[in-house]
Order: sequence, then structure tokens, then C-alpha cells
Amino acid sequence: MKILLTGGTGYIGSHVCVELLNWGHDVVIIDNLSNSKIGVIERMKKITGKNSIHFRELDLCDYESLEQVFNEFQFDAIMHFAGLKAVGESVANPLGYYENNVHGSLNLLRAMTKNNVHRIVFSSSATVYGSSEDVPFHEDSPLSAVNPYGRSKLFIEEILRDYQNANNEAMVCILRYFNPVGAHKSGLIGEDPTGVPNNLMPFIMQVAAGKQEKLSIFGSDYPTNDGTCIRDYIHVVDLAEGHVAALEKHIHDTGFFVYNLGRGQGISVLEMVYTFQRANSLKIEHKFSDRREGDIAVSYAANNRACSILNWKPERTLEDMCFDSWQWYKNSKLLISE
Repeated sequence: MKILLTGGTGYIGSHVCVELLNWGHDVVIIDNLSNSKIGVIERMKKITGKNSIHFRELDLCDYESLEQVFNEFQFDAIMHFAGLKAVGESVANPLGYYENNVHGSLNLLRAMTKNNVHRIVFSSSATVYGSSEDVPFHEDSPLSAVNPYGRSKLFIEEILRDYQNANNEAMVCILRYFNPVGAHKSGLIGEDPTGVPNNLMPFIMQVAAGKQEKLSIFGSDYPTNDGTCIRDYIHVVDLAEGHVAALEKHIHDTGFFVYNLGRGQGISVLEMVYTFQRANSLKIEHKFSDRREGDIAVSYAANNRACSILNWKPERTLEDMCFDSWQWYKNSKLLISE
């Protein structure tokens, strides 16, 4: 099949691209490179030994350029990763997030409808479950995002639901991520944020590399065993395999499907720090800072639906996530800056 990946040079998109290529699919990537680098294309080809990747640099908010890509290729399905994703930035710039994430998604659906492409897998987020303390989160748990980033994901989910309701040929699959970490075992692709990182693991690695003196842990007084937030960390390759499983399961279906992709296990921030230290024989100095606005105490997934229906299971351990992340970080410093 020929699959369009929006945001396909990013952290999640690049790992999904590798898995799709390994399954024999052809991939077309569109990305504006605002938070990724073009060099990842050659690294994905090196990992897979395949050259069947087409790349077009464009922004989803540019409908005319998007339409040209749909005219150039006939797609069997879309995997939609493109979007801004920093919670704090979304609070400071909500209109930018709605413009980019929601408007860009509407353009994508317009192009799909015009060109008779009816199948889409959407990269959503556990942030759509809001601040509820009723964990683990199930796919039918109440939805109520607490920041503009999460609301943009929730709005897009509702738009996709309406799109599918109006189109009996459509297949919409929503994948709600929890906390992806790790990197490909080759050390050639991984999380490579532009500017100041927003996630825990890149901060840990900067401390490990001596770029930061100490890791700031936001909050030490949450109602958890050690006072730090609890999250559901999943290896990015397990997450990528979940995308392929969802596509293979539903490519010939019509309907609206929702799956959580997480390990189904809550891990505290301090546990993650200690695991990184053990996995890599390194000391991570840390300090406690004030709570960060918008953070909830505990978030982890009920992943039973994905495991049973998609025949998928997260296989990689927390130690694997920490080890692979550090191998990628060290190797990335040796790669030519592209």
C-alpha cells in the first residue's frame, strides 16, 4: 500500500515509517521540518535498506501545496502525525495551536475527501482524558482536555468522528498515546527536539551529557508513592508497531475505532530517573521545582482493547527505553548535522 505520513520525519513518524517499510509498504512523507531534520530520511533508508520513501516539504496549512501531493500520488491510507505538541507553549499561544493543529487537519480531510481517500489513522494523546483521577484511563473514559494542546487533539477527534459519520466509506482509527520514550536500536533515529525539549527523557539526557547541571523535577508533593508524577511510558518502537497493527487490522474496514497505546503501567518520574541511572551506569543529579501548570498527578492506560483486538503487545522494558535513548543520544552527536 501507499501510505501518506504527515509529520513523518518527526520522532513518532520516523519510527512508524521504518515499521511500514519493513512491512513492505511505500511511504510518502510531508513535513514542514519545524521540529525535525531532513537527514532522518537517509537514516530510515539505511535502517531498512529500502528507498521507497518520497518526501515533500510543506505545511498542512498550505492547502494548494497539499493538493499537489494528492494529485501526484494515489494514497491507500493516511497516518496523521503533524502538529505542534508542547503543552506549555500551547497555553502561551493557543491560537497558534488551533490554527496549526485544527486547521491543518481540516485541510487534510478536505484533500482526502476531494481525492477519494477514506482511511486515516490519527495520532492523538492521553491529554484528551483531562485531569480525571479515575485511572487507568479506558477508551470510553470521560474526555475533557485541560490545555490548548489537548483540546486541539480532542477537537480533531470530534471532527474525525463527524467526518466518519457523514462518510460510510470512511475508516477512522484514533490512537491515544501515553508517554513515548526510547529510540530505534540502530541508534540512527530517536527523539531530536528543536530548541528547548519539553519531555522528560531529553532533559535527562542533557544532564547525562553535562549540558545541564541538574534535572528539574516539577513537583514533589503529588499524592503518589514518592511525590512525583506518575506516567505510562512506552517504547517508541512498541508504539510504532501499534500503528502498523491498527492499519493491518482495519485497512479493509469502515467505522470509527479508538485505542490507547501505553504499557498499562504507571511509573513515577523518580523511578524513571533511577532506571536510567541503572541502565546506563550514570548519575543523574536532580532537584525539585514547583509543579508545572497543567500537569496531573497520575496518568496511565488501560490497553486491553489494543492488545486483544489488534493482537499487539508492548514488549520492551523501561530499561530498554532508557538504554536505547542514551545510545541514540550519544550516536546522534556523531551524525552529521543536517
